[in-house]
Amino acid sequence: MKNIGYLLSMLIALSVVFNSCKEPNHEADFKHSQKYTIYSYILDNKDNFSSFLSILEKGGIDKTLSAYNPYGTDYTLFLPDNNAIDKFIEESDEFSSLQEILNNEDFCEVFSRYHVLNMGVHTQDFPFGAFPEPTLSDDYLTVSFVIEPDTSYYKINNQAAVILPNIEVSNGYIHQIQSALKPITFTSYEWIKKNPEISIFKDAVELTGLQSLIDFNWKDKDEKRQALTILIEPDNIYKENGVNSVQDLAQLISPADNDYTNNTNPLNNFIRYHFLVSGLFLDDLEGVATNYSTYSEIPLNIDGTGIDIVINKGKQVFDTIISDEGDSTFIDYITFLYDDSNVLTQSGAIHFIDRIMEQEAPSRAIKTYGFYEESLFNEYRRKPGTYLIDDPDALDYIKWSGADLFFVDLGEQESSAWGNDYLQIIGDFTISYKIPKIIQGKYDIFIGADAFNEANALIEVYIDGKKVSGLIDLSTGGNSNSPFKQIKVGTIDFKRYSTHEVVIKPLIPGRFLWDYIQFKPYK
Repeated sequence: MKNIGYLLSMLIALSVVFNSCKEPNHEADFKHSQKYTIYSYILDNKDNFSSFLSILEKGGIDKTLSAYNPYGTDYTLFLPDNNAIDKFIEESDEFSSLQEILNNEDFCEVFSRYHVLNMGVHTQDFPFGAFPEPTLSDDYLTVSFVIEPDTSYYKINNQAAVILPNIEVSNGYIHQIQSALKPITFTSYEWIKKNPEISIFKDAVELTGLQSLIDFNWKDKDEKRQALTILIEPDNIYKENGVNSVQDLAQLISPADNDYTNNTNPLNNFIRYHFLVSGLFLDDLEGVATNYSTYSEIPLNIDGTGIDIVINKGKQVFDTIISDEGDSTFIDYITFLYDDSNVLTQSGAIHFIDRIMEQEAPSRAIKTYGFYEESLFNEYRRKPGTYLIDDPDALDYIKWSGADLFFVDLGEQESSAWGNDYLQIIGDFTISYKIPKIIQGKYDIFIGADAFNEANALIEVYIDGKKVSGLIDLSTGGNSNSPFKQIKVGTIDFKRYSTHEVVIKPLIPGRFLWDYIQFKPYK
């Protein structure tokens, strides 16, 4: 279990690693040539990398790694040496030799592409979670930072240590890894089933009949659910609190109700409370303090603005630490077991926590909704562009009429739009957005929108059928450097925890570039 100074110590260790790592210097090799590419490096070092070289050539990406990335900024190759490939074959149930791998051209293509990020990333820019761009096989990789007594290093997908980082070539970076990466082929439920150290949580999922919520591949073409996040107490955390079996857990959480598959049952809701409805890695939680929607009727508060990322701070005192001077420190929050978290599955992310996480009624928090509930938009965010939404049934939360709707993602282009994306609709339109559940209470309402164009509409905003704004003139207010502005709409008092429908209509038709809608607790 990590203490409150864990993230601080990690940052110090990162600084040491960044300033002490001796990176290979290939300046002499390509000082006068821009042709020293990722592929060139592997060829020049084929005594060490001949196995992977033969796989990537069979998989057909040798030309790709010999060129610049036409869709982004460089590539990143996580490069296994011959020993790593030998180890991969030894552990494989499918292949007994390198030649058998090379005989399977489809596998060679997927395997080699899985090791290449569609962007160039130096270790200084590694996230504490998932890389922002997928691999060439359209999968996501995660990175963690491991601190041990005599060393510190990065680990990719909790599988492969980075042993030689930041080999810079003309079309990106190479990071040599100790083990070959194995594509993620298991759902969250399948991963939980095969890990005996979380047997109590696994048994509780099965007792409540909630396996189907976490047993899916969000990338399947017919799957409309987003990736989700699961927070899990490992068995040792339960046992520290006298819970040695799922029966003990049921007795603790739901002593008077054994109808565990009913969604009103306390144990059922306890497990649902551990499922967040969006896929979040630890770096997504950093710098943000808000309530996250869960599969239960109660959202979860996570505050990532301090040294530690903490859950439900101030709701329950778990421990008291008394110093030598007699001062008391109250541990009134749950936090993450960082080294074990950021597990990637086909269903999303899994993290481990250091206390039993019972449901707590959260306080109001700032909530910003930028259309991330729409799986189609999340697909579009992988490649910048302007996309016409020609099928209304493709969207679950956005409805519109009267004009064409576009989703615009600006990619790396500098913009004042939050997240560098927005919806665009021009004409005499009506557009609605069903936002996720929000804690009841009084809020100030803001929208983010382009407010620097004479062709922009004058709009009115409605929530749950009630007009909550005056006339909002979007033709003025921004400037050429920052056309997207946050505009106060009004105030609303939500009486219950539920979803709500936001509707925007123009009083004077025109151009509407909608960035987000935000609710701030009224003070």
